[in-house]
Amino acid sequence: MNRRTPLLSLITAGALCATLAVVSPASGAGEPADHGGAPGPRTRDAHWVSTWTSMPQLTEPSNMPPAPYTGDDSVLTDTTLRQTVHVTTGGDHIRLRFSNAFGGAVLPITEVSVALPLDGRAGTGAIRPGSAHRVTFRGSASIDVPAGAQAVSDPLDFRLAPGSNLTATVYLATGQASTAITSHPGSRTTSYLLRGDHVRDEDLPAAATTDHWYFLSGVEVWSRRSTSATAVLGDSLSDGRGSTTNGNDRWPDALQRRLAARPGAARTAVVNQAAGGNRLLADGLGPNGLARLDRDVLAQSGVDRLIVFEGVNDIGTAPASPAAQKDTAEAVIPAYDQIVTRAHAAGIRVYGATLTPFGGNTGYDDPEGHREAARQRVNDWIRTSGRFDAVLDFDRAVRDPRRPGALRAALDTGDHLHLNPAGYRALAEAVPLRLFGPSTLPSGFGYN
Repeated sequence: MNRRTPLLSLITAGALCATLAVVSPASGAGEPADHGGAPGPRTRDAHWVSTWTSMPQLTEPSNMPPAPYTGDDSVLTDTTLRQTVHVTTGGDHIRLRFSNAFGGAVLPITEVSVALPLDGRAGTGAIRPGSAHRVTFRGSASIDVPAGAQAVSDPLDFRLAPGSNLTATVYLATGQASTAITSHPGSRTTSYLLRGDHVRDEDLPAAATTDHWYFLSGVEVWSRRSTSATAVLGDSLSDGRGSTTNGNDRWPDALQRRLAARPGAARTAVVNQAAGGNRLLADGLGPNGLARLDRDVLAQSGVDRLIVFEGVNDIGTAPASPAAQKDTAEAVIPAYDQIVTRAHAAGIRVYGATLTPFGGNTGYDDPEGHREAARQRVNDWIRTSGRFDAVLDFDRAVRDPRRPGALRAALDTGDHLHLNPAGYRALAEAVPLRLFGPSTLPSGFGYN
């Protein structure tokens, strides 16, 4: 896709402004942009910052769109897909990212719109009347995204409030001619599917529902240079297994709310690049952490901090023998070191989170404690090596003081591995907010 010239960008943005719907100024979001406070297109000291992301994955058979939206050799033919996402920071100008990273064929997007969900709710199929705005790609309503690629939309004047929900509606006239498609199964948010072009409909009462996101992988806001994003590299404990569907109460969500409550909080976005079952060293549910670092962290707009909370699945899926667990721990540590090296080279600070307990979990806990010994070895290195720019002691925040190898009962979903919303709040509260203040990188940062 050819890059748009600055002049063409401004012409397109101006044309879009002329078509924006007029909505109530009391809403605070989805209104025509007011450039009095937020940066405008010509602002010199501004850049794009990711405000919401989802880690792209190859969709498993059990997570494909429900019948009749998955065919023998195509998906979502003549289908409208409506999804809501929870953004962190806000702004007056946004753009969307769509991923075809794992698609087996071109992804032919016919039409896209954004709107505010009715009553600001997550996981609803209804939008607020008058809030829908057309999304374009180099001035066109449609775009073909090649297999393995992504597409970024044109900038759109759209006032998006911090901590709000956004609705994105996509129509695929011909569908995607493959059953290998890109999604994020662990959305914990309800999406809507309906035959035909319903991009502009204010409600989809006859739609089928599914708790997955498809194709949409990012929302960005045009922000001042003082605004940046913190990416989270993780597994199901960050993806939010055990959290509330449509509740947005994963620990990254709770951390963003803490940041929003402090003065100047709008300068920090938290973007969640985690997936259930993900590992640092080996592919599983999604590519391994080392393989996806470039795409999911380094290539994300405005990221200057990274939280690494991953490794428990490497330990839990390795054989429960002394040799295997010793080898796993000794392999996880160099993986962390590589992540720090590569992130530092991009000017990104890296915060390491200790691995939380799994004592009593049927799949991961072993009677002889070999996996627990590996977890302790990894956590000792995280705490004492000095390799990370800061340590987040998630282990200490949620472990049972009387049984340090197990979660506190009040924070446990019941599987003795995943946390409930109270447990995720405890993780968020263990993060020192001072780590997100403005600061200059020290001399020599990025050398190693």
